Amino acid sequence: MKVFVWLIILGAIGGVAYVLWKWRERWREHQRASEERLAMFVAQARPMSPAAAPAVAAVDNSLPQQKLLFDAALKAGEAGEAAISIQLYARLLERYPESAFGGQAQAAIEQQKRKLATS
Repeated sequence: MKVFVWLIILGAIGGVAYVLWKWRERWREHQRASEERLAMFVAQARPMSPAAAPAVAAVDNSLPQQKLLFDAALKAGEAGEAAISIQLYARLLERYPESAFGGQAQAAIEQQKRKLATS
């Protein structure tokens, strides 16, 4: 009987210790998130230096649009619509001349032109 009581006491102490440990982890994570939010707020509130302006302007957010155009042109070519495929590839190259898909688009245009000429 004494052993059973001691096991219950040790289990209760272990349970309390586990709850305190988890609470402390949550509190640390909350503090870390709070510090990150403060750092972001301070960074946004601080005026931008002239040296940082070109770095921000160099960020290219158009990659998803480029990928959509490229995929649409690819699917049009696979569906046998060579003319539409060529138009979509041309639109991709016109809008985004420095595109990551530029080389692939040029090669695909040539392939679609040959396919269109043989049809």
